Amino acid sequence: MTAAPSPADLRTLSERLRARHRELRAEIRAQFADHDDPELMALRNRLEDTDDWAVADAMAGLDIAMVARDIAEIAEVEAALKRMADGRYGRCVTCDEPIPSARLHAYPAAARCIRCQEAAERKGPAVAAP
Repeated sequence: MTAAPSPADLRTLSERLRARHRELRAEIRAQFADHDDPELMALRNRLEDTDDWAVADAMAGLDIAMVARDIAEIAEVEAALKRMADGRYGRCVTCDEPIPSARLHAYPAAARCIRCQEAAERKGPAVAAP
């Protein structure tokens, strides 16, 4: 049986989660700030001249996908911090078994043990961690 994270582990993991939360928020802010970037403005002008809007659509789609990925990760980090505050951190949200410390150190926002995470992934993207 896997032991719950030690108080020292919890402090370390909490610090990592909070740092990742700050990084993600900064990345999102940077994505939105880039829209006034002179290079992007020049690209937009070139696109208007060449009428190659497929490239612009692809770039916009990529920006949206990156922001959506960051927002989803922020939700995972916030959920992990809430589980810490509630005393449920380190336990699988599906089977309630302890999540191995190595998994938590590899991915501090992990909500499930490996077995339950693999099962959730096999079921498809509609199965999200709480």
